[in-house]
This record gives sequence, C-alpha cells and structure tokens, in this order.
Amino acid sequence: MAKYVYPAIFSKEENGLYSIVFPDFEACFTQGDDIQDGLFMANDVLCLTLYDMEENKKEIPTPSDPLKIKVENNEFVTLVSCDTLEYRKFYDNKAVKKTLTIPSWLNTMAEREEINFSQLLQEALKDRLQIQ
Repeated sequence: MAKYVYPAIFSKEENGLYSIVFPDFEACFTQGDDIQDGLFMANDVLCLTLYDMEENKKEIPTPSDPLKIKVENNEFVTLVSCDTLEYRKFYDNKAVKKTLTIPSWLNTMAEREEINFSQLLQEALKDRLQIQ
C-alpha cells in the first residue's frame, strides 16, 4: 500500500474522446470524454490495477521515464498519481468480525470505563501500521 506516480499516454480520438494507456502495465487502459474525465478515469484504473497487484503480491513495475516515451501528433504524456491506501479505505470498507481473547480482569476494567473495543482495536492497528 503506497502512493504511486506513473506516466500515461493520452490519445485524442476522431470522435473527441481520449484513450488512455499506461505503458508500464499490460492491461491498464481507459478512456475519457475530455481531459478532466480522462484524468479521473486514469486515476481510477491505475489504482484498481495497483490494488490488484498488491492483493496478489505481484511485483510493482518501476515507472518509465516520461521524457523517453515516444508519442504521435495526437498524443501527449502526463503523470497520473494514486494512493492505494486511500483507494482501499474508500472501496474496501466493509466490517469484518474478529474474535479476540483478553484476560477477564482487563475486560472488566475496560467495560467499567465504557471502552469501545472495536474502536480501540482500529486505533491501535492504525497506529501500529502507521496509517493516518
């Protein structure tokens, strides 16, 4: 889980749409109605691709140098960034039940203080994993 920046090639099509491909990935492409929509779609497909690679423990490629990418007259290269942690938080936010064991005396003291165990565990895990 990290922040990434990759070059994308935007190609303006005859119908005015933009096709977007990422040269560092075999199957990472999308399209947009205009440049703004294209950037939004490019961010989404890049995050989805990288999220999938992280989940499947695949090697993440080193980004190409955007200055070395050759393009045609109707194309340009731009950098697209994504944060797979933010993507994960937004799209993979379902609750998961965990069973844990603590000493009875600790449970009693925590219940007396009305501690929310789920919230405390989430806060402790975020702290341990250095997640904001």
